Amino acid sequence: MKHEWRKLEKNLYLPKAKPEVIDIPAYKFITIHGEGNPNTEHFKTHVEALYSISYAIKMNLKKLPMPPKGYTDYTVYPLEGVWDINEAAKKNFNGQINKDDLVFTLMIRQPDFVESNFFNEMLELTKKKKPNPLLDHLQLEIISEGKCVQMMHIGSYDDEPASFKTMEAFAEDHKLSRLSKIHREIYISDFRKVAPEKLKTVLRFQVTTE
Repeated sequence: MKHEWRKLEKNLYLPKAKPEVIDIPAYKFITIHGEGNPNTEHFKTHVEALYSISYAIKMNLKKLPMPPKGYTDYTVYPLEGVWDINEAAKKNFNGQINKDDLVFTLMIRQPDFVESNFFNEMLELTKKKKPNPLLDHLQLEIISEGKCVQMMHIGSYDDEPASFKTMEAFAEDHKLSRLSKIHREIYISDFRKVAPEKLKTVLRFQVTTE
């Protein structure tokens, strides 16, 4: 049976457009770190590197004579990004964020049965078939978020601050404190095909009890 994250993991990827508390366990991700404005070709190259190896893994797992233990076919997970600003911007922060000051870790989740040896094999294969200058910067990591507040944001990325204010008020009402201004975005919509006002993006930040 094919694992469809849209059907089987709605709590993680398709929350309602209102805040909720959720505990996120540890998952495997292929990650890449970077900085700068996301509206650039440089950022696009980061995204392309992630997708190229994620699809290489999916398609080649299906071809193995002896698939790994626990293997099942699956839909490639959506792109995610963890966002912050650089240290210089933090020192001079005036309430406004310049996109050139952004620091990010982009990632795509992988099934638990994807091991490091296979990841390394697929990395070398991808370098030959789909060369990308950033492939050497990819890593397979286990990431645990723990207790978070999340909600589905519908609309332009530039309108996200309003949703974050709603989430922060919700957290305060539930006696939770936001750990930092670092946050996660999960891109459910393809911005190339969907109008800005209809984009769906899961917003999430870590919290702790007061």
